[in-house]
Amino acid sequence: MQSFGLPRILIIGCGDIGVRAAKQLCRHYRVFALTSQQSRFPEFRKLGITPIFGDLDQPASLWRLSGLAQTIIHLAPPQNSGDRDSRTRNLTRILAQGPSCVRRLIYVSTTGVYGDHKGGRVSEITPVNPQSERAKRRVDAERVLRLWGPAHQVAVTILRVPGIYAADRLPIDRLQAKTPALLPSEDAYSNHIQSDDLAALVCAAVYHGKPQRVINACDGNETKMGDYFDEVADTFGLARPVRLPAVELQKLVSPMLWSFMRESRRVTNTRLPELKTPLRYPSVAVFLKTISKNP
Repeated sequence: MQSFGLPRILIIGCGDIGVRAAKQLCRHYRVFALTSQQSRFPEFRKLGITPIFGDLDQPASLWRLSGLAQTIIHLAPPQNSGDRDSRTRNLTRILAQGPSCVRRLIYVSTTGVYGDHKGGRVSEITPVNPQSERAKRRVDAERVLRLWGPAHQVAVTILRVPGIYAADRLPIDRLQAKTPALLPSEDAYSNHIQSDDLAALVCAAVYHGKPQRVINACDGNETKMGDYFDEVADTFGLARPVRLPAVELQKLVSPMLWSFMRESRRVTNTRLPELKTPLRYPSVAVFLKTISKNP
């Protein structure tokens, strides 16, 4: 099908979720994808995606993005250090140069911006309280986009996303390595969204996302992290992880892993109906049942 007369969408950070979304969007849009890996060009072209070479860490390589597409889906994570997201800043600077046709931008952020609430519930109106550099960079990106959007007549929708899972994104390696989990009394709540559901929500935000709006893109199910590991272990016939107190477990896991385990919050998704896209998997348990039926 010829796509040259179709409206244009540019995906920034076209990894797993970006590819899943692009497969849906290619039916109605001409889809472009920014990548710094020329080796991915054949893969993108086979899917009907037009690859654009560029690197968010190299602003001079982004000149082709200005005026390219009416809608942008920003899935790229920040760089690995610092409190500010230089990649998002580089993107907005290049988009601001010359006449711009951008009218909508979807940014996929993280529920990590809420920080630790010791098991309490958080919603989209809960103030951000990032406690890791990683989350602080995400807050910076959100703030940059929320200022840039109104200044340039761009409708910015922010999807805050928790732990993403799929058949190939389950903690099997961790279970096989027999990494312990926290005692139930000390365990943290974790929040999830299945990959295909997230891709569908990203696509839905293109059509239904409200301007300057934050939406928690999660399933809203309340599950403690250790219970999640137990569910996956039972599904695959693996041993459940040993439970340890926090003072012992912190000594055994990496600082990165501990930063996830020490923050506990129950993320509500009260705004999700705005996207008019029911979740196929409203809980990890529902998804795991499909795995067990289709080994």
